[in-house]
Amino acid sequence: MIVLSDPTTDRHTLIEDAQAILVGATLVALGVQFLTASNLLTGQIAGLSLLGAYATPWSFGAIFFVLNLPFYILGVIQMGWQFTIKTFAAVALMSVISELMPLALTINSLHPGMGAALAGMVTGVGLLLLFRHGATLGGVGIVALWLQDTRGIKAGHVQLGFDLLVFVLALFVLPWPSVLWSLFGAAILNTIITINHRRDRYVARS
Repeated sequence: MIVLSDPTTDRHTLIEDAQAILVGATLVALGVQFLTASNLLTGQIAGLSLLGAYATPWSFGAIFFVLNLPFYILGVIQMGWQFTIKTFAAVALMSVISELMPLALTINSLHPGMGAALAGMVTGVGLLLLFRHGATLGGVGIVALWLQDTRGIKAGHVQLGFDLLVFVLALFVLPWPSVLWSLFGAAILNTIITINHRRDRYVARS
């Protein structure tokens, strides 16, 4: 699980973990609603899933769930079963909530700049909750946390590098102003993670 630098002084209970995973997944799903309302995207596997949803009849939730499946192998090998199970639960919850949320929340008009900023902030906070309770939303998040804990490379830097690749692909699907606004939102998200998720405070352990 994700613990303080002294693992003997802080352990999250099962209820605390469940609450954090539910709230974190919900915040990220809300961020997806802000992005889709502005015709924007984000980075990581979520960004690839949004691109797929824009370009194909498949829904975001279905694509997101399927694309994450191969990364669980690395999760089990490098991070342990507990981390992987929590991550699977977070991915499944976020996939379901993102499918159901539009039934209760409709955003009719949202400037792309505001959409990017709101998505970056709520998604960043949601991911922090997941990170600090031993989970992530799979995909690049698993690789990023593994590199941070084993190599000292900040998780936010790893994710930003992958995001740049996603945005290059986005230029073939979305208008360039949408890609620029999306990059702005991703920069906010990754800045929040880089500043607030530090290896000397929290590390991932199974």
